[in-house]
Amino acid sequence: MNPTEEPTGMALAVAHRGDPYHVRENTLPSVRSALRKGADAVEVDVRLTRDGVPVLLHDPTLERLWGLPVPVGSLTAREVEELTGGGVPSFAEALETLREHPGPRMLLDLTEEDQAAPTVAAVREAGLGERVYYCGELPALTTVRELDPAAEIALTWKTSRRPAAGLLDALAPRWLNLRFGLVDRATVAFARERGLLVAAWTADWQRSMGKLLALGADAVTTNRLETFQRVRARKAGRPHQTTPGQAAAAPSGTGTAGSTGTAPDGAAQGAPPVAGTP
Repeated sequence: MNPTEEPTGMALAVAHRGDPYHVRENTLPSVRSALRKGADAVEVDVRLTRDGVPVLLHDPTLERLWGLPVPVGSLTAREVEELTGGGVPSFAEALETLREHPGPRMLLDLTEEDQAAPTVAAVREAGLGERVYYCGELPALTTVRELDPAAEIALTWKTSRRPAAGLLDALAPRWLNLRFGLVDRATVAFARERGLLVAAWTADWQRSMGKLLALGADAVTTNRLETFQRVRARKAGRPHQTTPGQAAAAPSGTGTAGSTGTAPDGAAQGAPPVAGTP
């Protein structure tokens, strides 16, 4: 959905960190898997190496995904590449992967202010400003707005307190990007009154997905892309069309929940297994 578009009634499927129940998160194969399966957008996390190169990684260290308890910020880009066998991609490589798939977009999650300038510069150099949008912590988003007045911003919001009018005026977001449990009719109405689209993260249960669709969410970020696509198709009264390579087999370490996409009661949403972790 471009900045000038109005809500279509069909919520966008935003693949959280790629396709993490099948392929290790925040890697090029994971991004490609989500894009091939028809994600409308892929959310990725950006971190900086010691020499200021943006790379795809959620955690501050390489421990969870790569078994290396080393802060990525203490390593050069070359060292990261050598230690992970090229598994941690540069953000520039991720943008080139996006370019290979016309249509879908990339949601860039920035957690620290100093990530903004190198990320915006890489987007500008790639000429893909219309294909990306930004979410994350407020200092980073504020810097993005200062660097790129045309940037599309999803204001990440984690509290039931409404964003102040002054903040909305200064940041000029296109989206109100809410933790999924905060989405209700009053919040959607608040967003609509201010011309904002509503995004929700990170919903992995079918019942949560269905509720968000019923409330009118414009985008849903999920670790379970195929499950959300099926729920969305049912809500729209049409069959879900699978794409080549879209399989129902359970990914490693997820059991039956991974094959059906229905998390058991009490399971945490938004916490995918570390597919392919050594």
